[in-house]
Amino acid sequence: MSVGNLKTDGQKRNNFPWQLKMLKGLQGIINSFAAITPPSPQLRTPHAYNNIGSGTLAYNYGFSIANVGTANGTVDSAILKPGYTVSFSPTSVDYLSYINYDATGTEFLITYID
Repeated sequence: MSVGNLKTDGQKRNNFPWQLKMLKGLQGIINSFAAITPPSPQLRTPHAYNNIGSGTLAYNYGFSIANVGTANGTVDSAILKPGYTVSFSPTSVDYLSYINYDATGTEFLITYID
């Protein structure tokens, strides 16, 4: 380190006091980051099943509904055509309270995490 290492300033070619202050400041920054504890991960359970009929997915942290049948189905009153998929991937704190689906006359492949 060369800042403060001048013949005309301070202690004449000795920058130890400046270096010590910088190192203490950096250590303070490191200590403040070390005090932050990461949140503990929550255990979530994935589920997957085929469904013919109607139902509700309640309080889930993510879902995917694929229409693998040959007719239209509905997800929350929106048409889900054959071969199409709808999904929801929330952040770690958000979840859906519920989502309704109707696979009458077709087949849905449903995966969700609770």
